[in-house]
Amino acid sequence: MGLWKTCVIQEEVGRQCKDFDSFLALPAELRISRILMFLSNGLGFLGLLVSGFGLDCLRIGDRQQDLKKRLLILGGVLLWTSGVTALVPVSWVAYLTVEEFWDETIPEIVPRWEFGEALFIGWSAGFSLLLGGCLLHCAVCSTPAPEASGHYAVAEMQDHCQQLEMKNTNPKI
Repeated sequence: MGLWKTCVIQEEVGRQCKDFDSFLALPAELRISRILMFLSNGLGFLGLLVSGFGLDCLRIGDRQQDLKKRLLILGGVLLWTSGVTALVPVSWVAYLTVEEFWDETIPEIVPRWEFGEALFIGWSAGFSLLLGGCLLHCAVCSTPAPEASGHYAVAEMQDHCQQLEMKNTNPKI
């Protein structure tokens, strides 16, 4: 049983899958999980876009390094949040699956749900998003702010040269 359909594997027939009839007819955990997975996808996409605009290889906003750094931090936060919103429903559905599997009130004739490939893919995707957000934060916070580009750097260099010349012309005895 997944977020979008339920499948049964039988020896004679093979795999048979059926879509759910209605969103409102789903159990609460599947409805909330669907919403959280949509939110996770949206936040992850937005995080990639925002952090992409903060990359140094793009010439957009070259003179606004502080803005680029903020965009990278915001992108990391969005990726991290996307990872959390992916891990919560996956882990919740896995927990309920384990509980139902060991529930002794269910007769032995009723088939038991087990972990499918989607749970493992969801866990790996969620942890990858968390790791990506954390690595983005570490990369942004560990690098010093780059020197200003263009004429600002030249102006700073000229000011520094003038200060050195003034020190050399007025030596202290």
